[in-house]
Amino acid sequence: MSSQIDSASLLSRAEQLVDLALKVGADSADAVVVRSRSKSVSVRLGKVEQTDSSESDDFSLRVLIGRQVASVSANPGFDLKQLAERAVAMAKVSPEDPFAGLADKADIALSYPDLDLFDPTEVSSEALADAALAAEAAALAVKGVSNSVGAGASAGMGGLVLVTSHGFSGSYAASRFSRSVGVIAGEGTRMERDHDYDSRLFFADLDNAEEIGRRAGERTVKRLNPRQVPTGKNVTVVFDPRVARGFVGHIAGAINGASVARKTSFLRERMGEQVLKAGLNITDDPLKVRGSSSRPFDGEGVSGKAMTMIEDGVLKHWFLSSSAARELGLHTNGRGVRGGTTVSPSSTNLALEPGDISPEELIRSIGTGFYVTELIGQGVDMLTGEYSRGATGFWIENGELAFPVSEVTIASNLKDMFMRVTAANDIDRKFGVAAPTIAIEGMTLAGR
Repeated sequence: MSSQIDSASLLSRAEQLVDLALKVGADSADAVVVRSRSKSVSVRLGKVEQTDSSESDDFSLRVLIGRQVASVSANPGFDLKQLAERAVAMAKVSPEDPFAGLADKADIALSYPDLDLFDPTEVSSEALADAALAAEAAALAVKGVSNSVGAGASAGMGGLVLVTSHGFSGSYAASRFSRSVGVIAGEGTRMERDHDYDSRLFFADLDNAEEIGRRAGERTVKRLNPRQVPTGKNVTVVFDPRVARGFVGHIAGAINGASVARKTSFLRERMGEQVLKAGLNITDDPLKVRGSSSRPFDGEGVSGKAMTMIEDGVLKHWFLSSSAARELGLHTNGRGVRGGTTVSPSSTNLALEPGDISPEELIRSIGTGFYVTELIGQGVDMLTGEYSRGATGFWIENGELAFPVSEVTIASNLKDMFMRVTAANDIDRKFGVAAPTIAIEGMTLAGR
């Protein structure tokens, strides 16, 4: 990867596009350029299977005439004036959207911080292949591993340029490096598979390829010879951090302002009430230096700030973009994300803050329960909170992991689950969603 973004030329082009939109009839407009560069290599059983490289600069223009809005997208090389005219013509025949509009001028960022998100390290395809091969070899070397699903390594970057007609102009870029491997243990109908991975903004921070491979192999072998367990109610279920991140994602979905406005969240009437077990906090910080999901400004040019979304179990904030905030009679908190030609609210560096006890102490305190390492299926209803997922993991007996378990289903309602969470202290903040090991009491387990 070369320079972060050729920001001067892209900003100039975006500014021209906005100016032209105003000249041909728009009341207001913004232009976005999303730049991406990526290179990846996948291998299997010691051979390179695929090498990919891609580059794109995707332009989009959003124009407003009163409350009528239209958006158009284009690739580099388009005619600026034609694109502006097309967008304005579309807006003139579009139905009114009472909540559409740019962010309020008072909210746009006049300056924004450098969050140290970009690593210019160039990684060759050969080096990516070497890392993937090393990860796979280390996984295959673990006793009991019988085959490979494949391994991969990638390097890339993404950048955003944003210009608005009411004075915002800015850009930033973030790099991304990753390594992953998946393997199989056992033979025939008794095979099990698992994987491990790492993803970082800075190349030097990546876990060693051999370490990733070793972890993948060991995770897989531990799953051999699983048993089923009897159906039971009031089972304490422990989610390992990898699975717990998905659980925190459900919390984020339930407090997303767009879902609340659409009345598709089961927490839509719960602002100011206790929705999570007392003592627990959910934080979100877009300005974390070197944060996996950091951004100096959002997709509307608003600079967000660190917030405690749920404090001591009490719901304090929704994730809000300008349009979602208007619909709810509130004010944006800088969580707008560009998705194609639309803006919708989303979390940034989201975390379920850790508790005080170690995961080992948490498991010992449970005595008997189920430790989940993987969830299967999408059985979560965000309208009602009903939760039902297939699961694999390990049975807990006498406060220790006793034997592997598969082909079970865990079920409850997220409203109840949120109130029964106990968090350990082993949080890893390298991903955009961070969570420690958590235990949830009172779930139903369907087994044999």
